[in-house]
Amino acid sequence: MAIGTPFPEVLSAAQAGAAWAFEALYRDLAPSVTGYLRLHGALEPDDLASETFIGLFTGLSSFEGDEGALRAWVFTIAHRRLVDDWRRRSRRPQTSGSDEDLLGSTVGGNVEEDALVLLGSTAVEQLCASLPDDQRSVLLMRIVADLSLEQVAAAMGRSVAAVKALQRRGLLTLRSELERTGAPL
Repeated sequence: MAIGTPFPEVLSAAQAGAAWAFEALYRDLAPSVTGYLRLHGALEPDDLASETFIGLFTGLSSFEGDEGALRAWVFTIAHRRLVDDWRRRSRRPQTSGSDEDLLGSTVGGNVEEDALVLLGSTAVEQLCASLPDDQRSVLLMRIVADLSLEQVAAAMGRSVAAVKALQRRGLLTLRSELERTGAPL
């Protein structure tokens, strides 16, 4: 972990209820969890990330494993929260009030830099949106979450062979989409 304290110490402290350890786990994992949820098109990725960490912290006392196992477990929780959100949204579609709600508003920033970031984010989101859900899940867990094939398979409830096939098809889809749009590979 990038937290400066060996993982077993952080885990033991978190399991004992130490606030600093919860904060260390959250600080280390939250950016990639939120990115995973955002790139999957979650309307409220921060809320789903919070739900993910509530699930983590409530079940942490019974966790046994190393840092990789904890990371895989966190993304399993995040994936399940995402699927729950998709189901909820399909039953009750939500709409946004304005474009400003979707883009956010920053005052006094560097306009050129903000535009480039927005264009880059938009391009990545569009590429991710072009993938079927299962391929997108595999690629985001492999790239954003840095999970192994075995960890992704466990998180998604699939075989390693199925995850490999989804990863391969997802990468081929992205490649053909990039070639179609003329973007550099």
